[in-house]
Amino acid sequence: MIVEVLAVGTELLLGQIVNSNATRIGERLADAGFDHFQQTVVGDNEERIAEAVGAACGRADALIITGGLGPTRDDLTREALARAAGVPLIFDEGQAEALRLRWARNGREMPDSNLQQAERPEGSTLIANPKGTAPGIRMRIAGTWIFALPGVPAEMIPMIDDEVIPFLRGDDETVVASRLLRTWGESESAIGERLADLYDTSTNPTIAFLASAGEIKIRITAKAETSDEAEALIAPMESQIRERLGARIFGADGDTVEVVVLRMLEERGWSFGTAESVTGGLVAGRITSVPGASKVFRGAIVAYATDVKERVLDVPHAVVIEHGVVSEAAAVAMAAGARERLGVDLAVAVTGSAGPEPQEQPVGTVVVAVATPDGTRVKTLRLPGDRERIRTFATTASLHLTRMSLLGIAWGSG
Repeated sequence: MIVEVLAVGTELLLGQIVNSNATRIGERLADAGFDHFQQTVVGDNEERIAEAVGAACGRADALIITGGLGPTRDDLTREALARAAGVPLIFDEGQAEALRLRWARNGREMPDSNLQQAERPEGSTLIANPKGTAPGIRMRIAGTWIFALPGVPAEMIPMIDDEVIPFLRGDDETVVASRLLRTWGESESAIGERLADLYDTSTNPTIAFLASAGEIKIRITAKAETSDEAEALIAPMESQIRERLGARIFGADGDTVEVVVLRMLEERGWSFGTAESVTGGLVAGRITSVPGASKVFRGAIVAYATDVKERVLDVPHAVVIEHGVVSEAAAVAMAAGARERLGVDLAVAVTGSAGPEPQEQPVGTVVVAVATPDGTRVKTLRLPGDRERIRTFATTASLHLTRMSLLGIAWGSG
């Protein structure tokens, strides 16, 4: 089954809101085993929305629309669907009463404009929205199933999971299973070349690549009649990929690098802390996003200014004068200072020049040091991209270099 996605909202076209719904829907369609070839974004214009719906109906078995179901004058998805189907809008009194009751339960008087959300194209069915006031709409146009859903992710995602995916799957009991292998240390193109023959020749399972935050993820997906059969298809492919990539693979599925690092630290009984300049606390943020991080993580020192590095982390003034703060000597001193001040077994320090203007070193220069009871390692990285991309890559690299230190893998001097 081919499923397309149409996102409605001028704010998406202007870049005022990131279209995160497309990512979430794409993930769910992949997990369900549907073919998903195209996504479209269109502004708040009835004619253009109707044209986009008509075009999708000529290509896809199903179309998922997000946005344009609110109570304001620029919410035009209902009207556009009616136009595309050549039917009138009708007023659903049952939905209107449900809206009145919902507002009354909240102790508020409902504006008349909200009654717009009780309208639907003739012949359509409303989809319950347990988290908001805008119901979804299900209808069929020219042989294509249309699902119009709210644009708010907290409302849309449960409706996808509970209503849309089950409806599309119907009696199909095909099982779709996936394995996500996580790699770091090599480019997407290099990983792709190593696995090119597998990508070209395998149809079930299939493999796909995703570059994200400095890591390359490899998704293996298989379809079968049972979970065991799907897993049996994945296993030999996974084995081949692991054999070819070796230590580049650091985790699978939910094993993010922060999860892996915390697990390794806990196994050793080591405590952990960070000293951050260029990343401004992002490394600590990644670590503390994991439940249970408090078992090993003690804290972070964000030492952005040079004098804070000297006073709080005890970076010698002579090091700053001779080498600068974006230097291996400064990073080593920061890591040592963090170990001492935070009272931890392992500390990672990161300093650098993220831009847009260079600080001491060319933009993209990042220095990471990891201090442990066994010694200190330090490495200078040259990272690509703009300021935020450099900071994101630096955060990921800091965590991976910490992981490699715990494994005893050589990666720098010291």
